Amino acid sequence: MTWSVEFDDAAAKELRKLDRQAQQEILRYFRERIATDEDPRRFGKPLSRDLAGLWRYRVRNYRMLCNIEDNKLLVLVLRVGHRKDIYE
Repeated sequence: MTWSVEFDDAAAKELRKLDRQAQQEILRYFRERIATDEDPRRFGKPLSRDLAGLWRYRVRNYRMLCNIEDNKLLVLVLRVGHRKDIYE
């Protein structure tokens, strides 16, 4: 079974605000590395404290905060942003 990646409405809006090159790199990252047959946890890092249960993926200076739903084989992107702003 292949994992799928979906963007929350807020995350899609944040993604559209980024420059075109960053958008393409982030979408390519999810398409080529995460939306595969393999476990999406092999990339990224689990978050702790207030964001425990979420995963962080990194592309250049941008971070994507995601919720991994094993029962649906879904990676739901909740936030997209620059590393200095994403955790606020």
